[in-house]
Amino acid sequence: MVKASALWIPDRRDVIWIDCNPQRGQEMRDIHPFLVLSPKSFNERTSLVIGLPMTTATYNADNPFAVSVGQAGGRKAGQTSYVLCHQPKSFDWRLRGGAPHPMKKVPEARFAEVLAILNQIMQLA
Repeated sequence: MVKASALWIPDRRDVIWIDCNPQRGQEMRDIHPFLVLSPKSFNERTSLVIGLPMTTATYNADNPFAVSVGQAGGRKAGQTSYVLCHQPKSFDWRLRGGAPHPMKKVPEARFAEVLAILNQIMQLA
């Protein structure tokens, strides 16, 4: 995982690394990419990020709640990365070792698709 600089603060649409441990039951564990939904001002003030976990698990190709957002980086390079819209979470990004991911940001069109699916689930708007 890349070490974050003292000045770095995650922002909306950023893909970051986050340590999901400790976990329970079927929750994701270990370090995973995470799509940030919350704005930088919130993330800085609260030390929390609200977002969605990401995975390269291929069975998500048929998951109606997963959005393909491009190719993964690092040791998973070349594999498709999926945002899991049905698993919103908040994490303390500072205490959980949040750091920039090589993917940097999800493209705007894919981010809009993620938000539309999340809205179908949660009926936020």
